Amino acid sequence: MEYNLLPNTNIKISKICLGTMTWGNQNTEAEGHEQMDYAFDQGVNFFDVAELYPVPANAETQGETERIIGTWFKKTANRDKVILATKIAGPGDYTKHIRKNLSYKKAHIDEAIDKSLQRLQTDYIDLYQLHWPERKTNTFGMRNFRYEPNDPWEENFEHVLDAFHDNIKAGKIRHIGLSNENPWGIMRFLRASKTPATKMITVQNPYSLLNRLFEIGSSEICHRENIGLLAYSPLGFGVLSGKYRNGQMPPNSRLALFERLSRYSGKNSFEATERYAELAKEVGLSLTDLSLAFVNERSFVTSNIIGATTMDQLKENIASHKVKLSKEILKAIEDIHENIPNPSP
Repeated sequence: MEYNLLPNTNIKISKICLGTMTWGNQNTEAEGHEQMDYAFDQGVNFFDVAELYPVPANAETQGETERIIGTWFKKTANRDKVILATKIAGPGDYTKHIRKNLSYKKAHIDEAIDKSLQRLQTDYIDLYQLHWPERKTNTFGMRNFRYEPNDPWEENFEHVLDAFHDNIKAGKIRHIGLSNENPWGIMRFLRASKTPATKMITVQNPYSLLNRLFEIGSSEICHRENIGLLAYSPLGFGVLSGKYRNGQMPPNSRLALFERLSRYSGKNSFEATERYAELAKEVGLSLTDLSLAFVNERSFVTSNIIGATTMDQLKENIASHKVKLSKEILKAIEDIHENIPNPSP
């Protein structure tokens, strides 16, 4: 396994991060434990979760994924060998069941951290992230920013960082990061940071062959401000595994089970996927290997968050860190991207 440093730290994390959001819904506790066992044995030391998980979110299963990780920690005594990331949920129609007030006020941050610690059966979190902005901005399938003059949000970057700093001083969290954030929000948090301890060191955003919007602005911030991208959905909800090609819809797949998760299943997404599949075949790779290797090699990516519902998927995803793409393959990828850019924002 290859490792990178979490920016601004001496913490080494695996190039492949184990994503967990299916555990407690599509996957059982036993299957989650099996995935952690295998990933850990392969050198994966970075796990990502969220208080919201599993997805799709609902009141009955909320927090179950963290609980599953907690029982694995208790069973294996591997907590000190894993770099653990989790997130606090912000406001949204699909999070109302978590707290009555989903703003990032200190009381809500404190409550979320304490409950995550209890479910995870640990006394510290290595990387604690804001799952998405409080303000109204373009997230989850919106390509462009649409200004809403009636947005009730008021700037609170300093207050959020102060709340995080209190939890850092208390030893509950070690470092902080963002998720589903845009360039303006990243830079405002950096400007508001008063100490190295309150610098946002990562941003967890979608990034794949079907969605490279992160390159437009945010990737430059990563290089110039020493922030790392934790890339999620590198296979576009499985579309870039090829399992939905030619109109196929596997019965237990994510798109079959959860119709509202349609971010990556538009006409242009499937057309781009076909072209990438043809390229993969030409160069002797699986579509999965081509797609994950592309993300793994980006200079601004600190770790690639993979997720799987079967052990075969997990094994292929983790092994992708061994795949290296030639300049010729990368050029062919750029040619496809120029013709069908970012079909799945």
